Amino acid sequence: MFMKTHKTGSSTFLNILFRFGEKHKLKFAFPNSQNDFSYPSPFQRTHVHGYKSGMCFNIMCNHMRFNAAEVAKVLPRDTFYITILRDPAELFESSFHYFGRMIPLTWRIPGEDKVVEFLRDPNLYFSSDGFNSFYLKNLLFFDFGQDNTLDPDDPRVEKSIRLIAKRFHLVMIMEHFEESLILLKDTLCWEMDDLLFFKLNSRKQSTVSKLSPELRAKALQWNGIDWRLYKHFNLTFWERVEAYGRERMAKDVAELRRRNAEMVKICIEGGHSVEAGNIHEEAMQPWQPIGEKSIMGYNLNKNVDKAYQELCRKMLTPEIQYLTDLGVNLWLTKLWGHVRNIIDW
Repeated sequence: MFMKTHKTGSSTFLNILFRFGEKHKLKFAFPNSQNDFSYPSPFQRTHVHGYKSGMCFNIMCNHMRFNAAEVAKVLPRDTFYITILRDPAELFESSFHYFGRMIPLTWRIPGEDKVVEFLRDPNLYFSSDGFNSFYLKNLLFFDFGQDNTLDPDDPRVEKSIRLIAKRFHLVMIMEHFEESLILLKDTLCWEMDDLLFFKLNSRKQSTVSKLSPELRAKALQWNGIDWRLYKHFNLTFWERVEAYGRERMAKDVAELRRRNAEMVKICIEGGHSVEAGNIHEEAMQPWQPIGEKSIMGYNLNKNVDKAYQELCRKMLTPEIQYLTDLGVNLWLTKLWGHVRNIIDW
């Protein structure tokens, strides 16, 4: 069970899971008619397409607002729970940019750099009752099904962190993605081939707001619960790395990077990502935030060796298209995409 958090590199990991599931003919628990489990509503087992009591699923990995009791009714008792966290200041900036136009609270923020203006005085603009306001405050904690508006020192925060730690067997850290994959490989007895990846759903650098040390401190203070969550699991993460062995980890990460670099040469035209307007195939176009095309994508190399054609294409396929390839009916997601195009959002 992969608890897919927002703006944490989770789409890249999803691609790894999709390929692993296909390779081993595993059964996915997928949403019905869209690419998430009715987010931001708390997960219910009825959100799973075709769910019936007693059904056996091997992998669940789409966006949801976590609800442990309901998830447990869908998956076996010995399910391995995984999630991923990101530095909350960087996550806040990314979420603000990606979801900003879907959050009415941001529409009245003046200036060109709304992130900077918001952080000057968040309480001036924020309301916990505002539509989609959860994207602007402690989004990680919200994704875990918790109250993101609590004071960071509220005893319920520490209690929730302990519950998350008890439930999840591996909490990956985006800033140490490769080390996280090596720990996963070691725990689940995967092969290095299972870990190969290209960075998906990344933004072009010109759209990223650079946070000064002062603004970063404000972002961490504003997202104080997520900062507590991140610090807790960053500490336990490095304890696991120590137990694995620093030298052993460095060697394995170097091997993974070498293998990934080989795949870049084999698969990717020009060896790098390109802006949306320069992507040749519609099948390789990533889903974009409302009102702009800031998410980068790739072009598949021409004349890829037959032995690598299928793998290259799968590694480069964005989430929405891969879900369709896996047989998921995404009519609601696609309808929303058409509506956005019609109104030129």
